[in-house]
Amino acid sequence: MSNKNNAADRIALQDVMLKYAAGVDERDFDLYASCFTENVEVLDFGEAPINGRDEWVEYVKAALDNYGPTQHMLGPQLASIDGDNAHCRTDVQALHYLKQPEGEILTLWATYETDMIRTNEGWKISKHRLVSRGIKQQ
Repeated sequence: MSNKNNAADRIALQDVMLKYAAGVDERDFDLYASCFTENVEVLDFGEAPINGRDEWVEYVKAALDNYGPTQHMLGPQLASIDGDNAHCRTDVQALHYLKQPEGEILTLWATYETDMIRTNEGWKISKHRLVSRGIKQQ
């Protein structure tokens, strides 16, 4: 793979995570769902793994019912690309304005550990894991 293709892949992988954050924050669940393979595996967002894009998107919709506006700020991404497979590490700081108690903010510091595969529609998340670094409610 040439350096040019590698750079294009890295930008495309970052774009998936940017669409992920924008989809959540704008409540654009079609955009959000477009980031995932149909059989995505999601770990460590709750007590049990979640399997499948539709199940994951419904889980996120329900979780967001607890919040007003959110903002997911992503740090630089570290990506390892091997052909049509990639592993990405993306730091995130997410602000969640709580509906109850009104006016309080929940801040999450975490890392997304994400496996992606190249599909006919571009890169898609096939496995996604949240590694929490800390949470503060104020």
